[in-house]
Amino acid sequence: MPVKPKYCARCGQPVATREVDGRPRVVCPNCETVFYENPLPVAACVLLNERREALLVKRQREPHRGKWCLPMGFAETGETIAAAALRELREEASVEARVLRLLDVDSTHSGYYGDLLIVTFEMQKIGGNERPGDDAEEVRYFPIEKHPPLAFSSNRKALRACAAAHEEAWAIQDSFRTLQSAEDKAMLSDELVALIQDRADEVAGLWLIDVRTNATTSSYQMIDPDQLMERATAAISQFSRWLKGDVTPNEIKGFYRMVAKEREAQGLRVHELLSAVALLKKHVWTFVRAQSSWERPIDAYRMLELSRRIALFFDKAMYHAAREFATDAPSTQGDG
Repeated sequence: MPVKPKYCARCGQPVATREVDGRPRVVCPNCETVFYENPLPVAACVLLNERREALLVKRQREPHRGKWCLPMGFAETGETIAAAALRELREEASVEARVLRLLDVDSTHSGYYGDLLIVTFEMQKIGGNERPGDDAEEVRYFPIEKHPPLAFSSNRKALRACAAAHEEAWAIQDSFRTLQSAEDKAMLSDELVALIQDRADEVAGLWLIDVRTNATTSSYQMIDPDQLMERATAAISQFSRWLKGDVTPNEIKGFYRMVAKEREAQGLRVHELLSAVALLKKHVWTFVRAQSSWERPIDAYRMLELSRRIALFFDKAMYHAAREFATDAPSTQGDG
């Protein structure tokens, strides 16, 4: 515990304890100096690498010697709390950095030091090589949510705050990588699949009105609307299942070639069929857009990602429909 003063630092007389401002405080009876007890300011750092791991140091000194914690230490007179955090990172882990953001401010009590005020910043590395400094036995990166037991509860709180601050950005990055690689993994726009599938009849109904009145698809007025609704609903369902990975390329090809055969037999020309597919693509997108939120960056990304996936699916659909109309097209070759 911190040692209370016995003598006045101003006049050297013995001090006493009495109530000041509603609390017992150390006071000099001679010169009336009040010795306020304030929490010690501590600066801490969260430094992440490209694998989303946080840098921890193993403590070389008491308290909690041999335990892991964030790079941290007391702020000194004449430096800002941010400058103290940068200095501690340099001294304990040999890393030069810059401050990205304030993550957390926490009050705690230490049996060793007394009351502490711990201020934690997220840092970005700009130089140096990670190696233990004056107060550390070891430095190592750990996954931000799978780290060893930490010496201070405030460190756990700060790491949770850091993960929360990056949650949306990391989700967008992961979903974008999946979109680019075509891996069979969850994507942010998957959340919209249920909306599309559950309300397929509503989307198909909007498309039916459009396709029977649009100048580019005038021949659709001659086709039984119930048949059109059936095909449109099936197409929307197939798109939803494709988003979930439940439809193969051959199924897409087979469906749109079948539809193309029907329309060709009904006397439609290829440009009308392609325009009808384009209209369905438009109504899927506009319907979901109207039902979705655009309040956060992750909402906007989710919609843009869905737009990309809609384009990929319906481009394939139009390709296969057009190939069926081409009398010289091979039936099974070159239709990836």
